Formats: sequence, structure tokens, C-alpha cells
Amino acid sequence: MLFNSFEFLVFFPLVVGVYFVIPRRARYVWLLVASYAFYMSWNAKYALLLAFSTGVTWVSGLSLDSVNRTGRFFSRSGAEADELPESASAKRKVVVAASLVVNLGILAFFKYFDFVLHNVNVTLAVFSVGPFEKPFDLLLPVGISFYTFQALSYTIDVYRGDVHAERNPFKYALFVSFFPQLVAGPIERSKNLLVQVENVARFKLWNLDRVTRGAILMMWGYFLKMVIADRAAILVNQVYNEHWLYGSGELTVATLLFGVQILCDFAGYSTIAIGAAKVMGFELMENFNTPYLATSIQDFWRRWHISLSTWFRDYLYFPLGGSRVSTPRRYFNIMVVFLVSGLWHGAAWTFVIWGFLHGIYQVIGIATRPAKERLWDALKVRRDTFSWKLGRIVVTYALANFAWIFFRASSLTQAFDVVASIFTEWNPWVFFDGTLLKLGLGGPELSILACAIVALVLVDFVRYCKGLNVADFLMGQNLWFRWLVMLGLVASVFVFGVYGPDAVMADFIYFQF
Repeated sequence: MLFNSFEFLVFFPLVVGVYFVIPRRARYVWLLVASYAFYMSWNAKYALLLAFSTGVTWVSGLSLDSVNRTGRFFSRSGAEADELPESASAKRKVVVAASLVVNLGILAFFKYFDFVLHNVNVTLAVFSVGPFEKPFDLLLPVGISFYTFQALSYTIDVYRGDVHAERNPFKYALFVSFFPQLVAGPIERSKNLLVQVENVARFKLWNLDRVTRGAILMMWGYFLKMVIADRAAILVNQVYNEHWLYGSGELTVATLLFGVQILCDFAGYSTIAIGAAKVMGFELMENFNTPYLATSIQDFWRRWHISLSTWFRDYLYFPLGGSRVSTPRRYFNIMVVFLVSGLWHGAAWTFVIWGFLHGIYQVIGIATRPAKERLWDALKVRRDTFSWKLGRIVVTYALANFAWIFFRASSLTQAFDVVASIFTEWNPWVFFDGTLLKLGLGGPELSILACAIVALVLVDFVRYCKGLNVADFLMGQNLWFRWLVMLGLVASVFVFGVYGPDAVMADFIYFQF
């Protein structure tokens, strides 16, 4: 069941309507039933995996919490933090290790089995050894990377003593499966979402201001997805699917538009999810914050897919030592995080290279920082000016879009062909001879896309300068302006959204992860 489907337009009001009228103590049960119904609309069998991952991490949490309480071990910020006996400490490590192995094992089996088998066969072919036959076909369960990471963060938080275990299995199950963010994030933390699930019976449900803000966020998310992302995808797909027919002009435009497409597709999903949760009284974490206005790749990752980047920071980068280690080890830690991030996104070498590029960008940026500082000082470059910040934004934007080539390409061969064509097959005349109007989008469609992107840029500038998302900004305006924009959003989605059998049933890009 996609957010941009007729089924969801029926499902969501029904869920919210029942949620608003049932007894307070039944709210979490109803949301749990709705969440599993939402997930099972794709493939009912894979709900068993979701339930199994939930059960393993719930039992792990109870086991860890029991040891923590027995040893009087509390959070690092708590009043009491006695050192556990060695036997208890060992037990905790066994429990958390078992939870990690089981959950990551399931993820690896479904997501990486085919990838590993293919690479083994490629290696064997070098030695003229016959390939292993594929024993079975695997369908990647929707959202498995997201809910696995969310469940594992809970286990680790309990292990660290940052939270106590949730003893109600149904409330914990709702934390893992909450339908707005189940299949594509944001990847929530127990210190945020689980606390809200525990207190759902105390929510004041009908709050016009909150419901209106949630509805605005949902409509903005639909605008990003259906008006911008799905329209940009038409041109991007045509050029990348037949990349050998095009030169630098078309490929550059397609690559830049893919950067727009993936931002609006993924941020659109996150915004709809955040808005839907807000309508019901839940506050989910922000997942995007004007990433294309970042002034460095490090800044880009503070703004892009925030829930994932902070997950890797807290549960991988810091445990590896973070930046509190020697310089070579710090570089190693950065590369490990981004290579793993690439693999998390997909079982293909294109994603590994994409992660590698972002890691290298950061390593080079850190390594050359002293030399660059001396150079700017020698050239008397002012670093407190608009032009300085603009230059950094442009460079960061260019680096991020170059890396998107590998993210979008279906193979390394295609990625390198696209890169080679961009830098060697110059054809600047395509910007003036009408060629761009023959790439799947005619003049009117390109005009709609351009106007929609301008609207996106304006909203991002408001967010960048004032720190307000679109809902907060509109709710601070006069009533006539607020309603004018809201009705304009609704009309834009219905009139200018990309519809039809292919468009309506098109998955959000991050569903494949």
C-alpha cells in the first residue's frame, strides 16, 4: 500500500477516525493492528519476519534489563552506575551479540545472498570453475533495512543502559511497526517514539493546530513526490535507460534532475510520514534539512537522511572510536561507515562506490583543511561573506551530484560510461536546439517541473534562513495566505501530479532498501 495510492487515501482516514473515537487504552492496539495490515498489504508472509525481529529484540531487551537492574546498572547520565560483576557483563554481551547476529543475519540473507553468490561465481569463473546454481528466488521484504535498524537501536540502547526495556510486547511491537515510518523511515529511536507509544493513552487527540500542521506536511510531501519526483523520473529514466544515445548535455541534465528526484522522492515520503504521525499526535524526527544548501559533504550528511546518518554515527562511528583516535584511524572509521552505508542502500557495487566517494570526500576534506586554511589566508580570501558560502554550496552540490551517478546507474559499466560521456562527448548546443524537449517531457511538462522546483527552492530557503518547515511557516501567516497556499498545494497535486497506471503504482525509491 503506497502513500500515493487510492488504497491509502481510504486506509488513513479510516485508521485515524477509529483511533480518535475508541477508548484511550485501546489506541495502541488499534494502531498495531493497522500497522500490520499496512505492511501485509505488500506480502502477508513477510509480516512473519517483522514479528520475528520484533520478538527477538523484545526478549533481548528484557534479558538485558534484568541484568542491568540486578547489577544496579543505569544510564551513563543516571544517579547510579555501579560496575557490573564480570559474569553479568559477559551475559549482557552474549545477549546483545545474539540479537545483532540474528537480526543482521536475516537482513544479510534476504538482501545480500544473491549479491554474494554472484560475486563468488564471478571469482570462480576466473579459475574456470563452474558457477553455483541459485538455490531459490528471494524477494526483498519491503522496509527490512529500516525496521531492522530501528529494532537493533533499541537493543543497543537497553544494553548501554540508556533506556529500560519495554515490558508490554504489543507497545514494543507498535514501536517497531508504526505504519507511517515503517517501510522507509525515519528510523526512530526508542527514546523518542517508544516513549510516545507508552504514553499514547494520555494524548489529547483533537488539536486543530496540530492536525492542520500534519495535513500541510502531508500535502507538501505529496507535492514533492507526485509533482516533482515522478515528473523528473520520466526524463531521468529515458536518458539513463539509453545512456549510449546521449552526450554531456543530456546526461548532465538527467543527473542533476536525478538529484532533485531522489531528494523529492525520499523527502516526500518522510514528510508524508511525519505529517501522518503528527495528525495522530506523534512527533517523528526530521529526516531532511535543506541538504543541497550544505557547505561541505560533512554538512550534507547532517542534513540528508538524518535518521540514518545519526544511526551510523551513534552505533558504528562512535563505537569504532569516532574522531577521538589517531588521524589514520579516524580516516579508517569514516571509510568503514560510508562503505557500510553504501551497502545498506543496496546489494550492488554501484552503491559501494557511492559510499566510497562520500567517505573519500570527507577524508580529503579533513586532510587538506590546514593547507586550504593557509592558502585562503595567503590569498586574503574573506570567509565571512555570502560569496564564500555560495562557493562552498556549489562545490558540495557538484560533488554530491557526481556521486549520484553511481547511485542511479544500474551497473558499474553504465556508471563509468556516463561519467566518460559527460567529460568527453561535449554537445552544449542541446541546450538551445530543442533537444531537451524530446527527452520524455515536452515544453509544458518541463515548465511545470521548473515552477515546482522554484517552489521547492523557496521553501528550502525559508527553512535554511528561518529554521521553519513549511507547516510551521504557514501556521505563522495570516489566515488568507495560509489557506491560499494550502488550497494551491491540493490543486497542484490533483492537477499537476503525475498519474496513470505506471506512475500511481511506482514505488518510492527507498522502498528497495
